[in-house]
Amino acid sequence: MSEGIILIIDDNKSVLSALEILLQSEYKEVKSISNPNQISSFQNLKDIDIVLLDMNFSAGVNSGNEGLFWLKEIKKKAPNTLVIMMTAYGDIELAVKALKEGASDFILKPWNNEKLLTTLKSAYSLQKSKKEIDILKTKETNLKRIINKEDTNYIIGTSKALNDVLKLTNKVAKTDVNVLITGENGTGKELIARELHRLSSRKDEVFIAVDMGSLSENLFESELFGHTKGSFTDAKEDRIGKFEAASGGSLFLDEIGNISLQTQSKLLSVIQNKTIVRVGSNKQIPVDIRLICATNCNLDQMVADGLFREDLLYRINTILIEVPPLRNRDGDILILADFYLNKFMNKYGKFGLKINQAAQEKLLSYSWPGNIRELQHTLERTVILSDDKILKPTDFLLNQKNDISTESLPNTLNEMELLMINNALERNKGNYSAAAEELGITRQTLYNKIKKTDK
Repeated sequence: MSEGIILIIDDNKSVLSALEILLQSEYKEVKSISNPNQISSFQNLKDIDIVLLDMNFSAGVNSGNEGLFWLKEIKKKAPNTLVIMMTAYGDIELAVKALKEGASDFILKPWNNEKLLTTLKSAYSLQKSKKEIDILKTKETNLKRIINKEDTNYIIGTSKALNDVLKLTNKVAKTDVNVLITGENGTGKELIARELHRLSSRKDEVFIAVDMGSLSENLFESELFGHTKGSFTDAKEDRIGKFEAASGGSLFLDEIGNISLQTQSKLLSVIQNKTIVRVGSNKQIPVDIRLICATNCNLDQMVADGLFREDLLYRINTILIEVPPLRNRDGDILILADFYLNKFMNKYGKFGLKINQAAQEKLLSYSWPGNIRELQHTLERTVILSDDKILKPTDFLLNQKNDISTESLPNTLNEMELLMINNALERNKGNYSAAAEELGITRQTLYNKIKKTDK
């Protein structure tokens, strides 16, 4: 038995009875009305899958105009409901007119039971497919709304260094070229990537960000290219990867400098061919993405050291955008501090806080090695711990252990560990793999330790 709901509209009660008997074993529910005037007050017309509508209701009238009128009324109330017209008068011109007005098919009386059932089955299959497509479109729209929802972080500042970056971003956004964004940790590289997407022709499509540094080697292909059911132990169902999910929109690959040469080779192939192959499949699937990458590593030096493929570097940096560190953005420190102060006052319900002159000077004199991310965490901590409305220098507990200008010795094991990590990264020019090898830990462990300190 089908799950569809059928509504029959005919003034001939014998016709209604015959159709009800024929269809009740084929469909979940069969409803009928003998007077078309009831259409205007019919409840839940949108829930009906198919309407069988007579073309003529007045005695001696066979023009079909009544049926065309009620067809329009049904379409006004339930535009997605399929309507099949019925008439005892075969008229090709009338049938064409009905189809133009929105009817999905045309049946002549007396009907052939088998043919009528086949017509209804085809119509119901079409209606079911349309509903499924509408559901998928709704889900896709909601997904895009969630993914593209504006972040609470904004690009804030008036410095020349920042404005130069924004001018380049605005110019590049209108194209589809691959962009490489460089800069220290915490400078806001992802914000620039999102701005590129927001200003592009793909702004209504998805923006998907992938933290490449957090992907383990064995899950790289599955995460980025997808997999088929049974392709490996935990592959319990087919799954699309990030490239496929981002098709039509923008794909942001963060920490691109921290992937292995083997992984780089696979990534290069996808970028060149603009197709992906899911793990466990041989089928090539075309993808249409705007690729944006970011790194805090010196990729040119990594190429010279044999740690990064030169051909991949050429592919990903058609345009290079370098985000300046916070210490080089004159004046933006206090603007950002004020922004985060207001944000966290609202978040924690502590209003009326002000940063005094001495505290402002302290913020300006600090080198902010953690950049905007460190400034944000500093302001949040200050607001939480504040006792007075006026914030003094002593209220701002700056992480002197992170300041590249500070030479004081660490006081704890955690501080010592962080110092060793920073020194190793500096000696290896920001290359995580080389730094991890020097420290005697895995790249993943190194990455996790750094992420932990950022929190």
